Amino acid sequence: MRSAIARLVANEDLNFLLTNRLPRRLATDFIGWFSKIENPIVARSSIALWKLFSDVDLSDAADTEFPSMHACFTRTLKPGARPVAEDAGVVASPCDAIVGAHGRIEGDTVHQIKDAPYALSDLLGDRVAAEPYQGGTYITLRLTAGMYHHFHAPHDLTVDQVTYISGDCWNVNPIALKRVERLFCKNERAAIRCRLQDGTPVTLVAVAAVLVASIRLTFLDTAKALRIGGPRTIRLDASMRKGEDMGWFEHGSTIVMLVPPGFAFADGIETGHRLRAGQPLVVRASR
Repeated sequence: MRSAIARLVANEDLNFLLTNRLPRRLATDFIGWFSKIENPIVARSSIALWKLFSDVDLSDAADTEFPSMHACFTRTLKPGARPVAEDAGVVASPCDAIVGAHGRIEGDTVHQIKDAPYALSDLLGDRVAAEPYQGGTYITLRLTAGMYHHFHAPHDLTVDQVTYISGDCWNVNPIALKRVERLFCKNERAAIRCRLQDGTPVTLVAVAAVLVASIRLTFLDTAKALRIGGPRTIRLDASMRKGEDMGWFEHGSTIVMLVPPGFAFADGIETGHRLRAGQPLVVRASR
């Protein structure tokens, strides 16, 4: 049964049709509602169905029983399940993820996959916000539906502002990234602008996707501040320790992380590599 489902999911035309040609916002709102139903029969059956379609590992979850599918999606982990690289020269992965497109930021250009460029200023919604990262590094981190969905502070930092940009909710899997130009710039997203203790800027762009009911942030009441009312920038002064919970997606999605010149990728970072939150992602380049 699982192998047959895997073959269906791997069929690019069918995958794209099922996840993108349906009414995306309607499906997303429905899953957001349905997943929160707290009924044992609904919860157990929907979680079992979800496991058929996703590579789900709940062995490190803090809880063993969940009142709803939403509670399982947004689960927390056992203490110590994601140790954080403590070296001050290391910026850690903010989340469990599969590494996607990554590399040097050439002018205002980055890529969603090979040969599929988009403008960083479009992603951030502001050309000025993109300027500190020219010549720096970007990395795309895709959270699949079965992964742990929280993301964490990659270093000791202060969140200066969150820019919310309303948009669509295309699937962000590799199949859609090959077919939809500038996909990340079309989807709903939140650009989280941070600075490390020495003033170094770091930005995390949380990109929503189909079936992701919303992006939640621990340091901001996103239920009220985001989505309702359209695009806006919210100024903040929220200090966070490395590894501290910053927020979560309510299904699975993508984070695009930006760092300025002066950093290099940690060992083993390559497209398709699976990461866990807290593992080294980029390191300060040796002088």
